[in-house]
Amino acid sequence: MIHPKQHYLEIFRVGEPELETLVGEALRHGGDYCDLYFENTTYGNLSLRDGAVTAGGRHIDYGVGIRVLNGEKTGYAYAESTAMPDMLESARAASAIADGTSAFYEHSVQADANGSRLVGRRFRGEPNPAADRYPVRVHWRETEASTLIPFLQKLEQAIQGRDSRIVKVMVMLAWQVTDVLMYNSLRELKYETRPMASVGVTVIFQQGGQVENKTVSRSYRTGVEMLTDSLIEEMATQAVRGIDDRFAARRPKGGQMPVVMGAGASGILLHEAMGHAFEADFNRKGTSIFSDKMGQRVCAEGIQIIDDGTLKGNRGALNFDDEGVPAQKTYMVEDGILTSYLHDRISARHYGVSPTGNGRRESFRYAPIPRMRATYMESGQATPADIIASVSKGIYVDEFANGQVKIGEGDFTFFVKSGYLIEGGRLTAPVKDINIIGNGPEALRNMVAVGNDLAIDPGTWTCGKEQSVPVSCGIPTVLIQNLTVGGE
Repeated sequence: MIHPKQHYLEIFRVGEPELETLVGEALRHGGDYCDLYFENTTYGNLSLRDGAVTAGGRHIDYGVGIRVLNGEKTGYAYAESTAMPDMLESARAASAIADGTSAFYEHSVQADANGSRLVGRRFRGEPNPAADRYPVRVHWRETEASTLIPFLQKLEQAIQGRDSRIVKVMVMLAWQVTDVLMYNSLRELKYETRPMASVGVTVIFQQGGQVENKTVSRSYRTGVEMLTDSLIEEMATQAVRGIDDRFAARRPKGGQMPVVMGAGASGILLHEAMGHAFEADFNRKGTSIFSDKMGQRVCAEGIQIIDDGTLKGNRGALNFDDEGVPAQKTYMVEDGILTSYLHDRISARHYGVSPTGNGRRESFRYAPIPRMRATYMESGQATPADIIASVSKGIYVDEFANGQVKIGEGDFTFFVKSGYLIEGGRLTAPVKDINIIGNGPEALRNMVAVGNDLAIDPGTWTCGKEQSVPVSCGIPTVLIQNLTVGGE
């Protein structure tokens, strides 16, 4: 949602002269650049168990963060108030942390024809409501919590009725709406309202003495209109899908073997093992395995890996990032060649390129850093059936619990909740509780087939890198020729 400018100035009780005063105070003792990030977020949540609401609440977070860049130094301070004295105190604190001096300011601050002051080109113009990537028809802030409970009860009942082995269903709804106002020393003024809503269910099954659980979630940047009967049907169907195989699944023998990654949630591999290593702060500091790989081939011809902020309604969508840079679709890998890192203004300045709209922050209490949005690989030419048929002995995986990666070495480990053995080109016995272990650059080089079935997972993916931000991920079915499977 994008309201008129005055709407945001009134929320934060500031005018444009006050914004300019704050920037001037922050840069009074030196610095290359300053930005202000105002935030007003309303959070709401409901939890349902055994048909009754067990938790619920609503709260507001409000404040402003002020950043000063001075060469390689960053000063950051925030206030949980937008009273002018409090903001001026934060501006002075950010300036002091950046350790600016008037001499540095006089001799080092430069401006090109666009007035860039060493932070990339200026992004002119006001936000355009016609281009909004998360329009809302029914507003969360205007909806009483009591009117949301019937949806949760209906979802719980739809799941309970699908399998007699269900012993517990827990349903959760969480939403937030964030008003954002940004201003900087380039005199860029950006503003918008960002919605986010997530529905999640955890289902516990029991068969004999064995217990299995299944978690399903959906998350979108949209309004209350997302709570439909079709969403209930979709989530209820997924909640019980494959549970017979879960009970029958066993831990297979481990070793090195081909691994087929199922479409959708397997995109966590791209996010963890490749996406983080493509974030420009890791590369600028020389800590990423890809720091010296720009312009080089990192995987087979035809493979395109993307980080995208332009997917309408997607959990990772943005109109512009938390530095006021318009979101874009960024090709990190084109035809197998590494062509771009993910940049905020600082890394873009370092590399002499334009920022890619990846400067993100958890809240006004944090300075922005390069972060992913929606990370995925474009579809290839192969069919999923042909990919599986090409494997004589290996494993197919389609659902993950978590993963870890070492950015410097590129080594990763993922825990697989469900999958299947591949024997003679067919999916056979179900498997579970295994680890997939590999190295990001090696895994990219060993991708030998890419399916034509790209799916972007709609779950509640959250990325933690010093701070948490909402993201999404996706992938088509892919065959990695050689990974280590940690089994028996």
